[in-house]
Amino acid sequence: MAPAALAAFNTERDGLALETTSDSIDKVNILKAEMKIDNKTATQEEKDIYQKSQWDDEKDKTQFRQYEDACDRVKNFYREQHEKQTVAYNLKARNDFKSKTRAEMTIWQAMEKLNTLIDESDPDTSLTQIEHLLQSAEAIRRDGKPRWFQLTGLIHDLGKLLFFFDAQGQWDVVGDTFPVGCAFDKGIIYPDTFKENPDYKDPIYSTENGIYTPGCGMSNIMLSWGHDEYLYHIAKAQSTLPDEALAMIRYHSFYPWHSAGAYRHFMDEQDMKMLEAVRAFNPYDLYSKSDDVPSVEELKPYYLELIDEFFPNKVVKW
Repeated sequence: MAPAALAAFNTERDGLALETTSDSIDKVNILKAEMKIDNKTATQEEKDIYQKSQWDDEKDKTQFRQYEDACDRVKNFYREQHEKQTVAYNLKARNDFKSKTRAEMTIWQAMEKLNTLIDESDPDTSLTQIEHLLQSAEAIRRDGKPRWFQLTGLIHDLGKLLFFFDAQGQWDVVGDTFPVGCAFDKGIIYPDTFKENPDYKDPIYSTENGIYTPGCGMSNIMLSWGHDEYLYHIAKAQSTLPDEALAMIRYHSFYPWHSAGAYRHFMDEQDMKMLEAVRAFNPYDLYSKSDDVPSVEELKPYYLELIDEFFPNKVVKW
């Protein structure tokens, strides 16, 4: 029996606007990574993936504006995100997540749904959402990474479906993530825009440790709600993906941590291993888009088998 949707998708939402914002955010992070390589502060893995990516001599930096211009395109987005991502909102978002099932679909059906909701609003798009997801997965597969790593590349952005359920806007779906309940670190992009956040001057939330203790472990830190956190909770409960894969899903937008070095005092021993995993994954997230269009029909049987291997119940509760 085909899985039935339990909640209506909000098809009035502008999927193209969400994807445009998401792409602009990615460009900022790509340019940051490029500057790390130019400054000789990048890891060898980042250098290796960078060399294999779209950043060849012909395209190079002409595809992107200067770093400052890229930041300007997302400044208003981050101002809204930084003002609204409070402890109170995050507690409510998690409670709402646990209180209902929005839809029941297989992973591949979810990919097709995201494809429809975003790409229908942009008929001139060069690549579909599924093709973009397959590009990430295929780049990982070509490098001989484990099967669970390949699947993580395929699904890591599926949490964007949240935008078409009960998200309040783009600000609680995409964007760099950060902890709430403690001081906002200067390593977060546009840190000054937190000043209008009610938690900014809270006597507890504004302190370095806030509601946490040093060494408590990142698994005990409440990160700003969005597509990463949403999919992480789904995969943690309904898949057999290893901890490294769950970390890649949860932390891939946590740039203040895995790129800027912030919040290290909250880490425990396990987090060191998770940080390595996220850093190994991140270049594939940023650099895998290219002009090579993967054949969905040719690749579908392989990835359906991969999905079934790690999502044994097949139908996922969203």
